[in-house]
Amino acid sequence: MTTANSGPGVPGGTDERGLRIRPAGRVILLDPDDRVLLMRYDDGPPNGVHWCTPGGGLDPGEDYAAGAQRELAEETGWDDITLLGEVYRREHTMEYADAIVRQVERFYLARTDQPERSITGVEAMHAADGIAAWRWWTLAELDSTAEAIWPAELPGLIRQTLS
Repeated sequence: MTTANSGPGVPGGTDERGLRIRPAGRVILLDPDDRVLLMRYDDGPPNGVHWCTPGGGLDPGEDYAAGAQRELAEETGWDDITLLGEVYRREHTMEYADAIVRQVERFYLARTDQPERSITGVEAMHAADGIAAWRWWTLAELDSTAEAIWPAELPGLIRQTLS
């Protein structure tokens, strides 16, 4: 497992600067051709338009893996994906409409056996959560895009996980 920007802090508490710590579970979901599913958010500044893996904040009392699994199901409508294990951790400052938080993320690898599996039936959830689009990306596309990918090190992380 790789860790970036690790530091002190208790998920659900506050960090040394007084920022609320927001624990989040995320899923690096790969299809049989090693394409990764990403969601696009069209946020205003400072976050801006960016693509990221499915996932989000944990519910009270929920552990990271359960939260990642729940978020994946909510964002895709798929309840048949099994998490294969934690592969990455990071912490970063995130600005939401109502607060600036220290987001503590754990990423889990998962696979689907369906190439470029389609997402249907969750359009209302996407609209409510601010997901503007979704797509499957190849590693070559991630390497060459000018679009913001969160985390920026995702292509290398996927390569490391596959090797």
